[in-house]
Amino acid sequence: MTTTDTPPPVLSVEAASKRFTLHLRDGLQLPVLQDVSLQVRSGECLALVGPSGRGKSTLLKCLHGSYGLESGALWLTQADGRRVDLARAAPRTVLALRRREIGYVSQFLRALPRQSALDLVAERLLEADPSPPQPDADPLDDGPHEAALGAARAQAGALLARLNLPEGLWGLPPATFSGGEQQRVNIARGFAVPARLLLLDEPTASLDAGNRRVVIELIREAKARGSAIVGIFHDEEVRDAVADRRYHFH
Repeated sequence: MTTTDTPPPVLSVEAASKRFTLHLRDGLQLPVLQDVSLQVRSGECLALVGPSGRGKSTLLKCLHGSYGLESGALWLTQADGRRVDLARAAPRTVLALRRREIGYVSQFLRALPRQSALDLVAERLLEADPSPPQPDADPLDDGPHEAALGAARAQAGALLARLNLPEGLWGLPPATFSGGEQQRVNIARGFAVPARLLLLDEPTASLDAGNRRVVIELIREAKARGSAIVGIFHDEEVRDAVADRRYHFH
């Protein structure tokens, strides 16, 4: 009889604890995460649920490397099978993982003031797959870079079109957009690169029903590709459509 080993979870959170120190309140300690433990496997979506202020977004920021932990571990199993503790990884390691293996849709879009929506999404594609310089390449030849940029812009445009962002807005800075339009750019950037671990912080906030359906499709496609997804979905319809399990914050 033969047995098949179950692959390890993509994400293992082990007894994660985090607190904030309020220096303007005489160093008052504010616990946010307390002994959170969970696992997420390839092709699975775990929904974080519970009242506001209980640490759901904080956990996503810890997984993205924006916050550290007081104690515990955040184990990510990479595509090559190696495990890395995101809570203790060097900053350059976290940045490399963000480019290749971790996708993130936050609640707020961050962009350079004059960067166009199209280039903001294309930039994510170029970061994930930088073309190595050829030894005999002419340093004055911009052809390879222009070709890569053109391909990235084409992919970015297809995703923005799918999210129903008018083409007339693609060349404009997202700071000039409405909240819903900014969120669609944010989603396009987060889903542009297939991620091993995908973090979603209220991705359908400010979206109409049609674009919520598009996001549901994008999440289902990411699951089918094998992404492990951790998300916060205050829209119950979206949560019910995509979540395989729930982790409750009390």
